[in-house]
Amino acid sequence: MKLAVVGTGYVGLVSGTCFAELGNDVICVDKLEEKVERLNRYDIPIYEPGLEDLVRKNKEAGRLRFTTDIKGAVTSSDIIFIAVGTPETPTGAADLSFVYTVAEEIGGALDSTYKVIVNKSTVPVGTAEAVESIVKKRQPAASIDVCSVPEFLREGSAVKDTFNPDRVVIGTSTKKAADLLTQLHQTLTSNIVITDPRSSEMIKYASNAFLATKISFINEIANICDLYDADVNAVAKGMGMDNRIGPKFLHAGIGYGGSCFPKDVKALKYLAEEKGYKTDMLQAVNDVNEKQSRKMIDHLDLIYNNQINGLTIAILGLAFKPNTDDMREAPSLKIIHELIGRGAKIRAFDPISMNNAKSLLPDDVYYAGSAGEAIEGADAAFLVTEWDECKEIAPTDYKKKMNRPVVLDGRNALDAQALKNEGIIYHGIGRK
Repeated sequence: MKLAVVGTGYVGLVSGTCFAELGNDVICVDKLEEKVERLNRYDIPIYEPGLEDLVRKNKEAGRLRFTTDIKGAVTSSDIIFIAVGTPETPTGAADLSFVYTVAEEIGGALDSTYKVIVNKSTVPVGTAEAVESIVKKRQPAASIDVCSVPEFLREGSAVKDTFNPDRVVIGTSTKKAADLLTQLHQTLTSNIVITDPRSSEMIKYASNAFLATKISFINEIANICDLYDADVNAVAKGMGMDNRIGPKFLHAGIGYGGSCFPKDVKALKYLAEEKGYKTDMLQAVNDVNEKQSRKMIDHLDLIYNNQINGLTIAILGLAFKPNTDDMREAPSLKIIHELIGRGAKIRAFDPISMNNAKSLLPDDVYYAGSAGEAIEGADAAFLVTEWDECKEIAPTDYKKKMNRPVVLDGRNALDAQALKNEGIIYHGIGRK
């Protein structure tokens, strides 16, 4: 098929590239000339395992192109995906200005040829109808169907997730569009859910809110485990063996971050409250997550009797999760800002995201060349992101290199017993 993908962020670039790998002709559109030039040089602006090789392979094969010419992309494509950002506004609502701008531009480029326009971005309920109204206002003679096919990609495994989806959700009002989109996706999975656009849009928000709820729930349980000397890892294992619950997303730590869970929980809450419905549960999910990143600092206060001023703290990992350079809503930001505000000195390391972090952190943060260098002379080490290099520091290295061997494990990813056997002071999140 001939596809256009408007927007070359995580969703647009990964989706467009993977559609090309499936044999489709794909034009990826971005308004930023510099970004398009970088992509044409195979300079990928995001870190995503496997993506660069796929971009190169499909561009060289002629199946993948990058351009700023949205009109040319629209007129030469059968399906047009909108994959631009929907950032959070101060009220918690999703900012749809980028989506609506693209809808205007698509409307200006259309002729009478039938097109399917797909919202791939995470958008509030009713956005498909709004996009259709904008397009038809610009081009009354347009022959279009506007659909919703939300993405369910995880940063760090987005390529793998695209080729191995749990399900594909297609929200459309017509059989013609449903058949076309089913044909596009059926090589990926037979688990295709066809529903109306509003339900499709809600599926995306409900899915992310539920996963965020599981994370906040197990973090609340971890905090109670801390009070009663129980082990949240054992608790989560026992819970996860119940088929009604399942083991996924029951990993206690310092909370979720990234571009999806924080803003989508708030956006769903805003949608409900716009209709006069108060969402106590979603508010609680957000509240638990907001305070969870402080747990490591609480443990540090216990060890150092609230005397943080002058301490040197190693921060192991900066990105909100491994295998990405994404710093959006990363717990490391809140932790570092509070530690510096209380007079601590920071030595930070991340194998991928340090350049992205520099614009978000104070100038006096020291960026180490390795995890081992980061802990040299430190009074405490915080494991914030469970990169392999950060997890693989030997217990003896903590003991030899640190001023005082204190390890605070914000991801419960380390061998607590091995550390304790070396005389290291260890605290996890809800670990016995």
